[in-house]
Amino acid sequence: MLADRKEYPCQTVDMSPGGVLLTAPVKGQIGERVVMYLEHVGRIEGEIKRHTQQGFAIGIQATPRKRDKLASQLTWLANRTTLGLPEDRRHERITPRVLTSVMKLENGREIPARIIDISMSGAAIALDFRPPLGTGVTIGSTNAKVVRHFQNGVAIEFRLPLSPDRFDENIIL
Repeated sequence: MLADRKEYPCQTVDMSPGGVLLTAPVKGQIGERVVMYLEHVGRIEGEIKRHTQQGFAIGIQATPRKRDKLASQLTWLANRTTLGLPEDRRHERITPRVLTSVMKLENGREIPARIIDISMSGAAIALDFRPPLGTGVTIGSTNAKVVRHFQNGVAIEFRLPLSPDRFDENIIL
């Protein structure tokens, strides 16, 4: 998505934690802000640094922590087939600013919940009570089901993925 909020298909040619080279049908302006959602990587923001014959290159704008995470993801992607590594998580995970929520069970029971992290497809939720696997729940206003238990809570999978437009640290479930 370019600064005018128009979206275009693109293909990653080369990528590092500092930048991405893309093939794209439009080139945008040097210095223009770009937001991308890449499979296995998630949301990337940056600005156009240079044009190429087939597209453009962007410099990634990210915190040091995000760059470290990106470096790990890229290393995993580069080595997964060679080393026979298992599939990684489907979507980037973030910690929202508002961590408190309420989980409502199918029977109407409401349980105070704390969001540990969230992706576009699900979340890790700290709870005192762990509903059985497969239980339909609503976290805030988002429908989900319990897919995994861990020591202090559950992992849930959303019935429908969250929209990329609302997926950032300001999301409220």
